[in-house]
Amino acid sequence: QVQPVESGGGAVQTGGSLRLSCAASGRTFSYDVMGWFRQAPGKEREFVAAIRWSTGVTNYADSVKGRFTISRDNAKNTMYLQMNSLKPEDTAVYYCAARQGFRIAIRGNEYDYWGQGTQVTVSS
Repeated sequence: QVQPVESGGGAVQTGGSLRLSCAASGRTFSYDVMGWFRQAPGKEREFVAAIRWSTGVTNYADSVKGRFTISRDNAKNTMYLQMNSLKPEDTAVYYCAARQGFRIAIRGNEYDYWGQGTQVTVSS
């Protein structure tokens, strides 16, 4: 079964940085847009950032603009999320997702493939 696989989570202090990676597991699957979502305890899943694979066009949630950067490596079929100036409110499980469709969607139910998630914890 094809599934994105996240890596790179961990624990950092406020102001620290982490880089998340998302790679396709198994055979390469067809997708147009990949994104990152997160879910904190007791909260709903929320959109973080997304990138259109062919053009590199990106979209970010307001809460992470200027601090997070989404990018992709076509040769490695891998997407990244560079997270800088981390805050305690960034603490969550971060999920990688992919969709077949040109639009850079921000709703989770528009994505077709999901990873298992990686924990990010930011302490004050």
